[in-house]
Amino acid sequence: MHTADFKKEELNEKEKRNVNILDILRRRGPVSRPEIAKEIGINVVTISNYIDDFIKHKLVYEKELDISEGGRRPTLLDLNQRAGYVIGVGLNLMNMVGLLVDLKGNIITKTQIARPKASVKDITECVLEIVREILRRSKEYTNNIKGIGVGIAGLVNKKDGSIHWPQKMDHYYAYASVDLPLKNLIENEFNLPTLIENDATAACFGEHWLDLKREYKNVIYMFSGVGCGIMINGEVYTGTQGYAGEVAVYNFKEQDAFNCEAGKDCFLKRWELDLGITGDVKSLLAKDKTAAANFFKLTASNINNVDLKSVFIANRAQDPIAGAALEMAAKRLGIKIASLANLLNPQIVIIGGGMEEAGDEFLNKVNSTVRDWAFRETTQDLEIIYSQLRENAVAQGAASLVMQKVFARLL
Repeated sequence: MHTADFKKEELNEKEKRNVNILDILRRRGPVSRPEIAKEIGINVVTISNYIDDFIKHKLVYEKELDISEGGRRPTLLDLNQRAGYVIGVGLNLMNMVGLLVDLKGNIITKTQIARPKASVKDITECVLEIVREILRRSKEYTNNIKGIGVGIAGLVNKKDGSIHWPQKMDHYYAYASVDLPLKNLIENEFNLPTLIENDATAACFGEHWLDLKREYKNVIYMFSGVGCGIMINGEVYTGTQGYAGEVAVYNFKEQDAFNCEAGKDCFLKRWELDLGITGDVKSLLAKDKTAAANFFKLTASNINNVDLKSVFIANRAQDPIAGAALEMAAKRLGIKIASLANLLNPQIVIIGGGMEEAGDEFLNKVNSTVRDWAFRETTQDLEIIYSQLRENAVAQGAASLVMQKVFARLL
């Protein structure tokens, strides 16, 4: 088993160069050696040495000749996307997604299940079952799968692979430490090197790797309003132990005293994963029986099983209660993003994790709130968009982080 392959976090200079060259081939191939040399800013001879190594490892192949304007026609190079495959698993607000992708990030197989109950045991078993299902459906690729990436909620310790999971006790939260690290469980069962990353961090990397223009170097990915992925100067930022990106503070001893309206200092408190939307909807429904009957008819739900999905369905049908709850949530999220915009001055903020189903009005309200609350200077060029990878973002991001290791170490 190659479990040691993913343990080293930092890439050396040669590994970084491997990633840069192979990433150009992934994004732009087929390209010539001189084009790669020009983009990276090093000489063609050095590039050729790297390319020879890639060809030897069957990661790159030479293909048809480009049209020349005279003289010798340059050989074109392309990434061999079938040189390896990666499994990515992502936990979202409403579901868990599993993917098998090739080295260009194309999805070969996809499977998904409804989000399991928020217990460590349920989540762990669902991750394992998703990987089993992907492998069952990908028998012809099995021998060439290079690794597994998992994007999951909670605090992921990069040093030992353990996860500290937010577990609710009555109406309080406590961070329960997972005794058996998920990384070891997966590696022991599937005999594949595994990388575990926080959901928002994985999604942030995935958006940058697969979708965003190269000039975006400073990025925030908001996974709901509970956590965020951070990219600074083109590198994912995870902090000293890997815990960066939690955008709340919490002290269960102060839980009941720590309630407040938008914009007050206690606004930094821990939020529910769905931004409190379902709680607000239930509260509004309890006050208006006619509106409640309408909502339940639209969504085929009742007061006991109102969830985020039913709110989005009602909102698309222009239900006023769903609209009011989403407007409140958009304002809360906008204020939180404004504080991050002032702190980190990003080029782009991506909203994902499932909230992209909330529609254009929600995004517009977030946008206007950020501009109302943040410094004008930090928002004048700021873009705020929904995730383009949508429900696949966390799974594709986790797979892309593994792919980066494959590129770095020519696995």
